[in-house]
Amino acid sequence: CSFEFDLCGWKQDENDDFDWHLRTSSTRKLGTGPATDHTLQEPSGHYIFTRNSFFQLPGQKSRISSPVLSRKNKNCKVREGVVVEATKNLISIIFYYHMYGAHIGSLIIYQRTTLKHEKILLNLTGNQGNFWQRKALTLSGDGDEDFQVVFEGRAGEGPKDGIALDDLTFSRDC
Repeated sequence: CSFEFDLCGWKQDENDDFDWHLRTSSTRKLGTGPATDHTLQEPSGHYIFTRNSFFQLPGQKSRISSPVLSRKNKNCKVREGVVVEATKNLISIIFYYHMYGAHIGSLIIYQRTTLKHEKILLNLTGNQGNFWQRKALTLSGDGDEDFQVVFEGRAGEGPKDGIALDDLTFSRDC
């Protein structure tokens, strides 16, 4: 999902404190967010963004969830602890993130089963640099339970800093 047209089936969680927003760099306020999106690398390109404001307290959450992925597909049954680049048949998610600012909070990525069990896949906190960074995560687990990926942004101490996501891609097999 490049977010150029919509949220591609990603949904705002109802049990959070604020939302992720679709936006362009041309609408950003000075000092918040990336100068361009990752896809087009232009100020008119879209991405999703969650920003601290005076209305959020440190630690409050914004969450967005992927469409449900089916474990019934035999290619979705992956093994624990295997590196994504080593095996092409593993289900993975690749995405780009931008976390820049003196008071940035945290980005936490979960794998959530349909029974609402959550496993942390990644936890990034604080300033990660003023550029888009690529991350690939292996989605793990056994069994036939369907699942989602959840991106959670947690507010930091400052009112202007935020977290941006772009180009979220699942491996094709799922």
